[in-house]
Amino acid sequence: MSNHLSSKIVIENVIQFKMRGRVAYQGFVSSQVAINFSFSKPYNDPSGKGYQRPINKRRSIDFAKYLSQGEDALYTPILLNATGNWVFHAYSKERPLFGRLIASSKASLMDGQHRLSGIKEYVKTTDATLNVPFLAFHYLEEDEEIKLFNVINTKAKGIGTSLSKYLNRDNDDISWVATNLILRPESPFFSKGTLIGKRTKDKHITLQNLYNLVTLLIKKSKLENLTKDKILSITLFYFNKIKELFPEQWEDFKTYRLTHIVSLNALAIAGNEILNRNFLSKSQQINSTRILPLLENLRQIDWSTNGDLKYLKGVSGSKLLAQDILNCLN
Repeated sequence: MSNHLSSKIVIENVIQFKMRGRVAYQGFVSSQVAINFSFSKPYNDPSGKGYQRPINKRRSIDFAKYLSQGEDALYTPILLNATGNWVFHAYSKERPLFGRLIASSKASLMDGQHRLSGIKEYVKTTDATLNVPFLAFHYLEEDEEIKLFNVINTKAKGIGTSLSKYLNRDNDDISWVATNLILRPESPFFSKGTLIGKRTKDKHITLQNLYNLVTLLIKKSKLENLTKDKILSITLFYFNKIKELFPEQWEDFKTYRLTHIVSLNALAIAGNEILNRNFLSKSQQINSTRILPLLENLRQIDWSTNGDLKYLKGVSGSKLLAQDILNCLN
């Protein structure tokens, strides 16, 4: 893509500063300017100095949808290399680091191409104008530019799916239920769950694991339409009864597979059928007096790590075990 501008761009209210000895600028431009004042260097650029991946249209559309949320849709500045073609002019000697930038050519876009693509989609659909923040280095060598891009995309780690679910607990019922399965002392997962996704010897069940477990328990069933409090109550009832049936197996992760994810998911899949078969629509409650004798039949299963469950893994393993569980209960 060409880095030529048909006319110079003037950017007001810019702050100049230094980062590790490099001159940089921080400010914002309108969305109409933002989608035109930079260019990307594709990884297969003939110069051999390209590094950007092709734009993922789905990600761009998702970001445009995010922007449609209004004032809550905040986002971080895009990162640019002005390659020495943007000139800073201070407004006064008294404030030498505050002024305007004159851009005579496009800057190289180092980070934010999906944000800009999403902004373009959003503007095209809504005809709105956004303020787009940016941070631009005055000049970086191409090799420095590539190195910084690589650091941003390989060294920086995402927050992880578990922490994401925790942060979204007030907006998503299943995230709220899963979070409470870890935080409530009466929960069988209280001493075994981790909110941030980092497993330890004692806490080997992540929030994401429990999110999947709750999803499997209520998926395509009458339970899906219940309030989050009722879903939590039913989940606690079901898994607490399983813990009561197998107290030793529940606590000993090394010797038994009961609290391994493949087994918990299997219990959730089987529970989906058990709970729905014994759900009282009128009272919106489960028939616990019928469920408890059924669960007693789980004693037929050998949960030991060296038993029949030794080689069960993944989704297929959970489905296979869930069928065995239902066969026992039936």
